[in-house]
Amino acid sequence: MIEVRRLRRGMLGAVAVTAVLASGLTAAAPAAAADIQSKQWYLDAMHAEEIWKTSTGKGMTVAVIDTGVNPATPSLKGQVLKGMDVSEAEGDETDDYTGHGTTMAELIAGTGKGGGLKGLAPGAKIIPYRVSDTEFQNKNKVNAFDMEEAIKAAADSEAQIISISFGNEFYSSSVRQAVKHAQAKGKLLFASAGNDAKKGNKENYPAAYPEAIAVAATTGDGEVAEYSQHGDFVDLAAPGSEIPGWCDENFTRYCDGDGTSNAAAIASASAALIWSAHPDWTGNQVLRVMLESAGKGDDWEPGTLSRYAGHGVIRPNAHLTRGIGKPGDPDINPLTNQRVGGDAGSSGSSPSAAPSASMSASGSPQAPESKPSSDAVVAGSSESTDDGSPLGLIIGGAAAAIVVAGVAYVIVRRRRTA
Repeated sequence: MIEVRRLRRGMLGAVAVTAVLASGLTAAAPAAAADIQSKQWYLDAMHAEEIWKTSTGKGMTVAVIDTGVNPATPSLKGQVLKGMDVSEAEGDETDDYTGHGTTMAELIAGTGKGGGLKGLAPGAKIIPYRVSDTEFQNKNKVNAFDMEEAIKAAADSEAQIISISFGNEFYSSSVRQAVKHAQAKGKLLFASAGNDAKKGNKENYPAAYPEAIAVAATTGDGEVAEYSQHGDFVDLAAPGSEIPGWCDENFTRYCDGDGTSNAAAIASASAALIWSAHPDWTGNQVLRVMLESAGKGDDWEPGTLSRYAGHGVIRPNAHLTRGIGKPGDPDINPLTNQRVGGDAGSSGSSPSAAPSASMSASGSPQAPESKPSSDAVVAGSSESTDDGSPLGLIIGGAAAAIVVAGVAYVIVRRRRTA
């Protein structure tokens, strides 16, 4: 039985959200590139061919904040725009040090050429922002504030959508400010909910910030995976299990993988499809339609919200071919019922130049308020996956402290949510 919450309209209390700690998961044997598209089961399940008759995401740009994006894979040639290496390590944003970021980009906007992954929004373009994960931090001198700077840069770019498949358990006021800045600029920021539901199910950021759209992972049966972290912060669910991606930075083979990273990328692509079909809409309207058209379980009751799948499983086809979901007020965020977004340079605040050390929500006076409840879907479970996969499990925690002008700053170790 899945726990659901009653909808409390208009109540925007300062109750701390229940969130999650992300971890990298992927498993199964490598697969030849020529066989890869046959493994993308969710494209048929989501009726992608039918969707593409109406929208391919053309005119949309998605910022991918990740390990970098290799623009030379057959599926991404011509799909990747100039981005930024925010890690400040050797190389640039096209030097993907694990293959993870390139996988996310292909899941969003891959053309499928050369037998590569076919993106859900193949008409969209990608702007890569390279940031560091724990293993990269251990081997390189990096920018301690790359995540918040990447979010701020993406918010100020031409990208309408921001996809983040990274996370950790530490609340950071400076990263929160960057996420708020993105929302104020009218951007939609999707973040992976995390894969450690069975290992503490701790709060995971940036997904747990109220301004972010937290995405859980589903299996091929349409149920929320056992590994997918859950709580009041989850907004949507999307396919995440048994999805192929690059095994490593050599880009020679794909491996089947599980994780909310995949789900966040596919949700971002779904937003691109809907926004491309309605270019005059605001991000608030796109998100509202995504929430209203999301799939609901058989025992769903009006006025409930699932702690496992939020408003439901994304279904861009339900809107694009059947008209389910209404855009509503262009200026009201459907998750918080607050007036946000709109023209560039509107009232969002920028992240501070000197961020404070990260802290957990439960121990911080700046812990985020919870997202109000709304309509939902019920969720089930899937078979759990193993750690130590090709994409790797990135161990969380705090990294080395950097002392600047007498103030100690912490590089927060972050996991890729594969």
